[in-house]
Amino acid sequence: MSESDQNPEPISPELMEILVCPKSRGQLEQRGGWLYCEKSQLRYPIRDGIPIMLIDEAEAIPDNEKPGTPSE
Repeated sequence: MSESDQNPEPISPELMEILVCPKSRGQLEQRGGWLYCEKSQLRYPIRDGIPIMLIDEAEAIPDNEKPGTPSE
């Protein structure tokens, strides 16, 4: 299990207001140990409570985690 799969404490609302996706400048949403950007279809890891906002560290959002994807 990677660090980002754990359930970290939520990022403060003040920080979430100013954080944007570095690729698309889209809004971010925290889900577990990741910050998701629906606009760019990327997710950014949170490690030791610190969002890693580097495009090179981002991953594509898995198909089963995209909105509108039926649960199995």
